Amino acid sequence: MSTNDVQHDLIITIVNKGRASDVINASKAAGAGGGTILHGRGSGIHDTAKLFGISIDPEKEVILTLVSSTKTDTVVKSISEQINLNKPGKGILFVLDVKQAAGVNHLIKNLPQE
Repeated sequence: MSTNDVQHDLIITIVNKGRASDVINASKAAGAGGGTILHGRGSGIHDTAKLFGISIDPEKEVILTLVSSTKTDTVVKSISEQINLNKPGKGILFVLDVKQAAGVNHLIKNLPQE
């Protein structure tokens, strides 16, 4: 089985600074190999806070998790439950289809061989 035979999804999770390790742990517990953490800042209507009349954009962490599509639902459920994404202000998660991937042989090592 080659990486061309496996469908992949990219799970993107955006949470408040300090929660990325929780996302990584939840995704690993569900069978993902890990993730990549990027730092950013929020600009949504609920993301602006004020301190002494000065607007402050809260820091965010963006976690990119590439998984085989057979694991997507399990990983999404694990992250959603661990982070409480059903509650306002906890973060967001979405999934993108990946048409091609290279260098991801570790993602297919545990899949059954045909």
